[in-house]
Amino acid sequence: MQFESLGLSKNILRAVAEKGYTKASPIQEKAIPLILEGKDILASAQTGTGKTAGFTLPMLHLLETQESTKKRHKPKALILTPTRELAAQIYDNILEYSKYLDIKSTVIFGGVNQKPQVRALRNGIDILVATPGRLLDLHSQEVFSFSEIEFLVLDEADRMLDMGFLRDINKIMALLPKKRQNLLFSATFSKEIKTLASKFLHNPAMVAVTPENSTVDKIKQHVIRVDKNKKSALLIKLITDDNWQQALVFTRTKHGANRLTKKLIAKGISAAAIHGNKSQGARTKALAGFKDGSIRVMVATDIAARGLDIPLLPHVVNFELPNIPEDYVHRIGRTGRAGADGVAMSLVSSEETAYLRDIEKLLQEKLPYSEIEGFETTEDFSKIQKPQRKPQQGRRPRRNTNRR
Repeated sequence: MQFESLGLSKNILRAVAEKGYTKASPIQEKAIPLILEGKDILASAQTGTGKTAGFTLPMLHLLETQESTKKRHKPKALILTPTRELAAQIYDNILEYSKYLDIKSTVIFGGVNQKPQVRALRNGIDILVATPGRLLDLHSQEVFSFSEIEFLVLDEADRMLDMGFLRDINKIMALLPKKRQNLLFSATFSKEIKTLASKFLHNPAMVAVTPENSTVDKIKQHVIRVDKNKKSALLIKLITDDNWQQALVFTRTKHGANRLTKKLIAKGISAAAIHGNKSQGARTKALAGFKDGSIRVMVATDIAARGLDIPLLPHVVNFELPNIPEDYVHRIGRTGRAGADGVAMSLVSSEETAYLRDIEKLLQEKLPYSEIEGFETTEDFSKIQKPQRKPQQGRRPRRNTNRR
């Protein structure tokens, strides 16, 4: 379906056209008309499906048609995200789509000086993009009011629950006006997501897409069996022998990301780590370097699995498999976007066999595997240890350092 057929204003369509978009993605085609009708939405869509435009475009259209936006003071729309990177990306998209509209927006998150954020809020805005921690901090300082919120979006809601934000979300819900339009976007319709949705969505329309450019369909996935202590050397060989110019590598821990980054740099490979212990400035600088090619390898924890928009990323490597199988899908979803081909490679040691089995069960397919000459494994892959799970919702996890 063409964007012109969705009922969006000419000013929004002009901005969309300048981005080079003409045809709506499946999630946009399904969600936009429902949102324009004022319905609450419970939507399931993976990253890379165009879901951000799916909720920002109709929100901008509805705000544009309201007389109240001309008397700007308090925010009318609130978009909650789990990470700073995702918040910044959504804010950038809003700026692009609203360039011909008289609508102001801002983004707030922790890890940076709050003064510019406070100034923007006090000058008056229409759309606020925020992470939960900084949002509650600034509200407690009476910097702004929730009293005129008409639209609420929870983006990556499943990720927010994984990161322990349920308590903060409930606090925010209690502060919002009862009458508002609610949009919840999640990668999955898990039991926890349905429970959360039942608390604040009113007769929601269900929107689920299994996109044509599904992660699993568009990405070449491969497993390399290797001893744990040989992973670093193997990764360095792959990068140098095949002359990779851009690769996103996932580790399970922050310290592991730092260690691997140092090993890559020692071998003359430009690399940077990105995780929750890094300052916002360091993370922004690393991402900019990765995008402009001055950094060949970004080593990341799962904080970067969602929300990073890296066009045409050719390689994603699971240096360590995640212990939650859904996180594997989000990780490799950084490549193969917008219809492009991508390669996802997993370096798997024997102690990760159970994680691999869980991932294959989720994907409903066996992943092809091999060994690399000179790095043949000596480990026993026949013994499967029960993986240790992350804390589930209900048992409150330790507060994530990236919460603000």
